[in-house]
Amino acid sequence: MFEKRKYLTSIFYLITSIVFLTLIPCYDNEYNPIMVAGPLLMIWTNDTFAYLVGKNFGKRKLLERISPKKTIEGFIGGFLFTMLAGYLIAYFSDLLSITVWLIISIIMSIFGTLGDLIQSKFKRQAGVKDSGSIMPGHGGIFDRLDSIIFASPFLYAFLQILKYVS
Repeated sequence: MFEKRKYLTSIFYLITSIVFLTLIPCYDNEYNPIMVAGPLLMIWTNDTFAYLVGKNFGKRKLLERISPKKTIEGFIGGFLFTMLAGYLIAYFSDLLSITVWLIISIIMSIFGTLGDLIQSKFKRQAGVKDSGSIMPGHGGIFDRLDSIIFASPFLYAFLQILKYVS
């Protein structure tokens, strides 16, 4: 019974998150491709610079039990570079204001990191290192998408709140 519940929870988590991910570019009833590209760019920026800063300057562990290589310094580095990415997206697009893009950067960095940690926890519980073998050296497709999958419902909620408040 417990295994069935874990399986259903995982499926529900994936399906609902992907639904929100597909709704983001149409949050204001008009398709905006920058609303797909921008958050993905932010997630990749966060993941890349969290890794680079953490590997080169990381000393203090973020959550060693769940993900032993993640550091606080890496998180801060990823966060700052994601803010820079948000600023650049705002500068080169006229879809949303700089303030809104910076808030989106914060959402993507924090919830993207949480998504990555949750994925690591799932893998630890399952006793596996990678979530698949399609992308060798990258941990599988789920590892490449874990951050955006977790962050997408929060980003969509923020965009809906913004739509109704504006």
